[in-house]
Amino acid sequence: MSALYRLTVTETKLFFREPMLVFFAFAFPPILLVVLGLVPSMREPQASLGGAGVISLYVPIVLALGLSLFALNGLSQLFASYREKGVLRRMRTTPVKPRVLLGAQLLMATMLSAATAVVMLLIGRFAFDVGLPRQLFAYLVGYLLAALAMFAIGLFVASVAPSGKSAGAIGTLVFFPLMFFAGLWVPRASMNSVLRTISDFTPLGAGVQSLQDAAAGHWPQLVHLAVLLGWAIVAGGLAARYFRWE
Repeated sequence: MSALYRLTVTETKLFFREPMLVFFAFAFPPILLVVLGLVPSMREPQASLGGAGVISLYVPIVLALGLSLFALNGLSQLFASYREKGVLRRMRTTPVKPRVLLGAQLLMATMLSAATAVVMLLIGRFAFDVGLPRQLFAYLVGYLLAALAMFAIGLFVASVAPSGKSAGAIGTLVFFPLMFFAGLWVPRASMNSVLRTISDFTPLGAGVQSLQDAAAGHWPQLVHLAVLLGWAIVAGGLAARYFRWE
């Protein structure tokens, strides 16, 4: 546990030395939420949403966007660049095990992303009158499972990518379909049954629906929580299985 703690602190410090990764992981999602919220049509009350604006639906989607950017373009590139620069090769001579190193990355990313999520919820509440989640505990469970699933996928990409650039390229290829099924361009409610079913079994589709359910006061559906847990276990297992020091 002491090794995990020390590694987590060190990895957090190293992450903040990469200004572009920090911007897209922490600054870009809140900025995008503000831009969307400033569009008048996004704030107009909708009878179908119980008087809330469309912006209330996009808060979970932008949260998912932040997770995706952090996992696929931030964490994966940073970790893969360690291998490219020989950092992991030098760490191989220490008692640190791969699972501890991966666990430190996962813990660091989850804690930092959770802080950003709180900021975005507060922006939505006080800037655009978006209500806080009615089922707060369910919202927390859904968010943490979505974060674990996405960061596990990011670490798997980093484990198989030979360099930081290749990890970024793979992450970009994965990013767009995941965000499509999260509802960024076409809201899940507007998808046909086939697309919605596919979305239900993607990490961000299940994550966004879980957050929207919790925000509305309902417990997320078990199938969505199971999908998120499955992605976290499978991707995390693959990341550990294919981890390479060099």
